[in-house]
Amino acid sequence: MTAAPTTQIPTFASLFDAITDNVGRVVHGKPREIQMAVVCLLAEGHLLIEDVPGVGKTSLAKALAASIECTWKRVQFTPDLLPTDLVGVSIYQRSTETFDFRPGPLFANIVLADEINRASPKTQSALLEAMEERQVSVEGRTHPLSPPFMVIATQNPVEQEGTYRLPESQLDRFLIRLSLGYPGREAELSILDAHGATEALIDLRPVVTTAEVIAMIDAVRGVHLADPLKAYLVDLAEASRKHPGIMLGMSPRATLQLARATRAHAASSGRQYGTPDDVKTVASAVLCHRLVIRADAAARGLTAQRAVAELLASVPISRGN
Repeated sequence: MTAAPTTQIPTFASLFDAITDNVGRVVHGKPREIQMAVVCLLAEGHLLIEDVPGVGKTSLAKALAASIECTWKRVQFTPDLLPTDLVGVSIYQRSTETFDFRPGPLFANIVLADEINRASPKTQSALLEAMEERQVSVEGRTHPLSPPFMVIATQNPVEQEGTYRLPESQLDRFLIRLSLGYPGREAELSILDAHGATEALIDLRPVVTTAEVIAMIDAVRGVHLADPLKAYLVDLAEASRKHPGIMLGMSPRATLQLARATRAHAASSGRQYGTPDDVKTVASAVLCHRLVIRADAAARGLTAQRAVAELLASVPISRGN
């Protein structure tokens, strides 16, 4: 009974590396960001990529979707986008005198929501049930979404005209938020040699199947978190709520999300157990968009990234870890 998990983890690590290497053919010089995106997928989370135009947000999302043999849809969010444009609509069939449900683009394994903050709050809220419950309700009927299901949303934090800021309740649905930033010199030279991401995306082929991704997700669920490590996660949450510069600390959902990302990162390293180092590796990507900094602390230069770093430095790790 104990031999099966031992053979499963090396397979997990090799499949994980295959996905990250495949995405790396399109997105150059961003190994950590690619790793976090795959961790997000395998932890059954949703990804928010926030950065200026032209740094590869959409390319990362497309490359991840193309690396998996699954269905994926892209939705360009605009102010006139309606909730029914996402979830689908029931159409009356005169021949049968019944309503036929036509599913929208949410009925895919990976959904790219491009420039999510350009849609109205009503349309943004249509994503909430799908992201949290993995189902869609239309006219009193519930339609489940096939696993795996992941929303990858992008937004531009600079140009804010005609946009609708995502509320904290919706930000909390995203397991990880990433910022790609500009590539380094060598990475940008390799981008020029590859003639940009378009040609690389065309040549990209799946390296894992949907069944393998589902098996990897099951393996992540089985990663063990020892009681002292769970206590460490709770101590981080309590410290965030007491931090003088943080107005809104970690919620219980944030603690659960951090645990899920910790399990996924541990499995990607070929381990069946989590460690404090796994927590520290994923903490910034999981927590920064969930913390609200006080105005006076922000004026003194405190950012969410610095606040997370202070929490990790101040909360002791039990010897049991």
